[in-house]
Amino acid sequence: MVSRLLLGSLLLLASVLPAGSARADEGMWPFNRLPAAQLQRKYGFTPSEEWVRHLQRSSVRVGGGCSGSFVSASGLTLTNHHCARDCITRLSSANSDYVQRGYYAKTGAEERVCPGYEIHQLTEVRDVTARVAQATRGLDGDAFHTAFKAESARIEKECATSDDLRCDVISLYHGGAYELYQYRRYRDVRLVFAPEEAIAFFGGDPDNFNFPRYDLDLTFLRAYDSGKPAVTPDHLSMAKTPLQANDLTFTSGNPASTERLKTIAELEQVRDYDLIEILLSLARYRGFLIEYAKRGPEAARFAESDLFGVENGFKAIRGEHRALLRPELFGQLEQSERDLRARVERDPALKKKYGGAWDAIAGAVAARRGLEPALSWIEAPGSARPPWARTPLMSWARALVRGADERLKPNEQRLEEYADARLPGLTQQLLAPRPLNRPFEIAKLAFGLSQLREELGADHPFVKQVLGKASPDELARELVGGTKLDDVAERKRLWEGGKAAIGASKDRMIQLALAIDATGRELRARYQNEIESVLTKNSELVAQARFAVYGQSAAPDATGSPRISFGTVRGWREHGKLVSAFTNLGGAFERATGRFPFALPQSWLDKQKQLNVAIPFNFVTDNDIIGGNSGSPVVNRQGELVGLVFDGNIHSLGGTYGYDISVNRMVAVDARAIAHTLDVIYGAKRIESELSAAPPH
Repeated sequence: MVSRLLLGSLLLLASVLPAGSARADEGMWPFNRLPAAQLQRKYGFTPSEEWVRHLQRSSVRVGGGCSGSFVSASGLTLTNHHCARDCITRLSSANSDYVQRGYYAKTGAEERVCPGYEIHQLTEVRDVTARVAQATRGLDGDAFHTAFKAESARIEKECATSDDLRCDVISLYHGGAYELYQYRRYRDVRLVFAPEEAIAFFGGDPDNFNFPRYDLDLTFLRAYDSGKPAVTPDHLSMAKTPLQANDLTFTSGNPASTERLKTIAELEQVRDYDLIEILLSLARYRGFLIEYAKRGPEAARFAESDLFGVENGFKAIRGEHRALLRPELFGQLEQSERDLRARVERDPALKKKYGGAWDAIAGAVAARRGLEPALSWIEAPGSARPPWARTPLMSWARALVRGADERLKPNEQRLEEYADARLPGLTQQLLAPRPLNRPFEIAKLAFGLSQLREELGADHPFVKQVLGKASPDELARELVGGTKLDDVAERKRLWEGGKAAIGASKDRMIQLALAIDATGRELRARYQNEIESVLTKNSELVAQARFAVYGQSAAPDATGSPRISFGTVRGWREHGKLVSAFTNLGGAFERATGRFPFALPQSWLDKQKQLNVAIPFNFVTDNDIIGGNSGSPVVNRQGELVGLVFDGNIHSLGGTYGYDISVNRMVAVDARAIAHTLDVIYGAKRIESELSAAPPH
């Protein structure tokens, strides 16, 4: 079992930070590495061990990568509407569209299961750096990757002693340190309340990543255990003291990924190749979805969910790309690397140990370009499916085919996603019910196959293998028409039947996944052995060089693991004008036009006179966040809930690569607006009573 989280070992940062390292308030900190000295020095506040432990256990990871928090002793969980949108969509039908009209379970019996959803609560952490280092010492290439993967799988399996636990080996500082995170898995998650999307995403894409905002972007879920509401003694209580400008705030969540410590060679690859390709792909898919949605009400309902994600992703990626194009930001990143490399070069011992790491990384980056575009379009490492196969049917087929082979191997030799510690979560996702619209799946697949042919060329062997003599539209119809994978019982039969069942299957999706599996595996093996292993090993060396020169004075890059950031409630100056930190409920009615996306739902129009329009609605802080923080709780010094993160401003999109405290802002729903609208507009008395119950501490 993992040892207790060492909350008493909060890092005391050096009083003077090195050139090019973190500025005040920058960073998304692991709970066991919170910079206590920095907090005390700037804010006169040092969180106690109990304060940190309580926030850590009250904060959760929700669904496929969002954040959330327990807000009652009975598993009630607060997150964003857009984080639960997939659940709400799956529970909807043409006659009961809960995305549009909202949902409220007035009794426990009406709380509905979110298919495939999980809630993960971080319980314990242990440092495993020495163990990983010992397993990989002196190794390169394939041998390094194999040893690293095997040792990580062993560590995770030892930790995950039941299906109620998930364990992940987390890389910090790009391999400078490794920690084992153990999570409590709640596998039964149910929908309790969701407002109408018209108010959850009021302002739509035009307002996305902007401020002022007027969004009630929230959903209440509930974690269940053995068929009953989970017992969650660690949960957040609603704040008793009104939030004000300049108040200290903390945000806890699961920021997905930052690249502030990556090398310049890697960042140039991202700027000059990767982000451009992603933007082009998203733009094309967005055009397809907009056209498809015009085919009728049901077509629009199914396309809408994908379109929401695509438009959000396009705007975010565009902001990241613009940030890397800014000479001042990229110049700072280049200067930081030059300073570190110069310090290493001046010390013979450091030069001998770490001096070649940057060139090795640059070589691996160049080698990866030699595998593109085949790598991205055939295998897409780290993804459930390559971009041409956007239908869930191909994700399921790929998981079933590979799972049949991988589960026959020793745990240490499997692909990472099929390791014993990951199988319970994969199985739950694979066997979760998901309603599909076959015409939509055919259209998506036909579009994807056309893109595959365009990207790789009609004469590419893989394109010929997939399409044969068929057109993209013909093959898409044949594949979707010849599969039963949208039936949970059929997926379960194939999963449990293993290799024999897969080999005997006449399912067209399964047959295609079998036919192309070897090509994908070959590309993945080349990527892992020739590129990923070099990047992993030499990134560790760069991190160790940074530690040797500067110490661990900066926060590690975000990795999708639990983090905490801190800052204050304050606006910023835009084009010479001050943007206020708060909006109020009345502003939503002033901004409303009655036309999409600025049309308030009828429930709000009906209750306008009963609302206290002066109550704060949304607010901004200078907390350092990134994608994945959606649904994060915002708490005050007392550890009480004051808000719910749902967005950042447009300047925050560059936060993947750097943080500018003068303009980067986090956007949140004010807890006072949550309580008031639940009462006046929705009459959600059952939720109100849980939120107002006496806290456990």
